[in-house]
Amino acid sequence: MEGTGLIGFLGGIGLFLFGMEVMTAALRELAAERMRRWLARFTETPIRGTLTGAVTTAIVQSSTAVSVMTIGFAGAGLISFSQALSVLYGANIGTTATGWIVAMVGIKLKLGTVALPVLFVASLVGIFGRAGVDRWARFLAGLSLLFIGLDVMQASTAGIQGWITPDRLPGDSWLGRLGLIGIGLVLTMVLQSSSAAMALGLVLLGSGAISLPQAAAMVIGMNLGTTATGLMASFGGSRPMRMTAYANSLFNLGTAIVAFPLLGLMPMVLATVGDEQTALVMFHTGFNLLGAAIFLPVTAQFAALVERMVPERRSTLSAPLDRALIGDEGAALDAAAAVSAGIVQEIAQALGRAVDVPPDLRPLSALPARVEPALVDFTRWMADLRVAPDHGAARDRFVALMHLTDHMTRLMNRAEERPRIAALVDDPVLRRPARALFAAMHRAEPADRMVRLNRLIDARAARYRRSTLLREHAGLLDVPQMLHLTDAMRWLERVSDHAERIAHYREQAQNGLK
Repeated sequence: MEGTGLIGFLGGIGLFLFGMEVMTAALRELAAERMRRWLARFTETPIRGTLTGAVTTAIVQSSTAVSVMTIGFAGAGLISFSQALSVLYGANIGTTATGWIVAMVGIKLKLGTVALPVLFVASLVGIFGRAGVDRWARFLAGLSLLFIGLDVMQASTAGIQGWITPDRLPGDSWLGRLGLIGIGLVLTMVLQSSSAAMALGLVLLGSGAISLPQAAAMVIGMNLGTTATGLMASFGGSRPMRMTAYANSLFNLGTAIVAFPLLGLMPMVLATVGDEQTALVMFHTGFNLLGAAIFLPVTAQFAALVERMVPERRSTLSAPLDRALIGDEGAALDAAAAVSAGIVQEIAQALGRAVDVPPDLRPLSALPARVEPALVDFTRWMADLRVAPDHGAARDRFVALMHLTDHMTRLMNRAEERPRIAALVDDPVLRRPARALFAAMHRAEPADRMVRLNRLIDARAARYRRSTLLREHAGLLDVPQMLHLTDAMRWLERVSDHAERIAHYREQAQNGLK
């Protein structure tokens, strides 16, 4: 396969970028649920979190996807920020796997020609194949485009040798190395992909357009430049998003500072492996491992520093609904589950205070300003959320959250019926089950307990209804008093029904988070 100079070289980069995007998107869809369970389950210690982040990123070939999952977990309160940091350390290690694939398979074996028939078959299966199989086809199509792009880049290097030569780039001095780091940083920011920048560096190194010390310095810049996209995307985002982006940038900056003095060791690395491209990817993986080893023991202190750097803004119930998460169905569902739980707890707390002894109606008065905007944001979020039809578990969670939307809205409407709440406060017989119900809702009791509580309230309400009718018949109550009490009783029964259904759908919505 022959290229045509600069145009062919740029076309090869484009093919590689597009292939990488197609491949990683298919991998995310294929492995998203499994990866999420790993991230949620195996982050108890910093070392396990780092290993999980590294393995997950190596599998899905996207540190951005792993970062989004991690931000979603942190925003939903499923993992602490310290745990999220350890995953990010691992993601930086795992993303170096792409360099090994490019160096060991793509460049050395030159699979571009073999990839052409694979691309043809994969494209047909991707278009006409059933759901599930089409994702594997898109993965193979993306991988084929990646290898074809590499072949085009390598074939086109002869046409750009006059444009890029080692003597035209900064030399191997301390100042020159800083300049090369800057070139790598800008290159990654332009390409929006550290993997593509790394592939470009390997191709240029193999063609002799750049030397190994120059390539090594550029790789440090590429490693630093990969944080720029996340940093820019975090502006205006939620606090977990901003903290994660800043922490990732600081970690990569610290890693770059550690790696810079190691550039002098490149001749030793080359002597050990005997191949410049292998030496480059080994250097890339090595300084990321070293950076993680340095940061791991001080993760708690590092997390505290970042939390001080990113102050808490005025908290809103819908804060976890960060638009950066909407493209990842798992992270978006996690955020929605967290917000729904917060809304229910807010309503339950206000109702509990309203029937307390003595009653405090201030939280109930503040409820519309706190909850109604969050319900609007939640409804819009659910309307924008897209779940793949064949993702059964995600579909079940989505349906459960839609039911939660209905019951939360109804519960909020019930909370605005002040006369019925006042009747509960005035009657000790009704007040006791009401206080028990709201306390259980605020504690987010399991669904089976809420079922039992709902049955107890229904039984007590039936007895109370009979006694109220008897008292009215005996002349102890007038008709308006009887209607006032029976209305309050029906209100409590309906709220109890909502509470039971909310607990049921909450557990379904949180399925997959544990």
